[in-house]
Amino acid sequence: MKRFSDGSFLEYDEGSFDRWCVYLTRPGGPTKLAVKDAQYFKALRRDSALFGADRLYADFVTVYDMVDETFREPDMERITALTQKYGERDPDKAVDLDIIFSILYMGMVAEERKEHAVLKKRVKRLGVYQVLMLGMDPEEAAGFSRGKPWRELNELCAQYGFGLER
Repeated sequence: MKRFSDGSFLEYDEGSFDRWCVYLTRPGGPTKLAVKDAQYFKALRRDSALFGADRLYADFVTVYDMVDETFREPDMERITALTQKYGERDPDKAVDLDIIFSILYMGMVAEERKEHAVLKKRVKRLGVYQVLMLGMDPEEAAGFSRGKPWRELNELCAQYGFGLER
């Protein structure tokens, strides 16, 4: 679905719930690693110390706004262009954030495709918001929505400015 300048690539494949699980393969690393929310939340937290949480969140929202239930190659190109500015200090950071934002994009497309999901892509936005804007621990944010009623989560999303969109 997307190949990066360092040789890494992302793809969808069968997961434990559906065929829209996002997998990352890195050169010289394990093949087809299913990336967990806590992993990229930790990376966003780490990078917020370098670039600022507000800046990362604003760029995440740009990616979020691209997403519906259709994967589009031009969106992947837009994400790469968006993340190039992060390479000013360290070229590897641009690639790292390109990977993170692309994983989030693909994960949100998968969320939009879930038949009975009510919150859809807002589940990812809630987690990113909690980590970057509220300073929540990435592990806690990754598991925060599990088992909670959608109405309760929707109330939180509305409180943070991104309530029910449909």
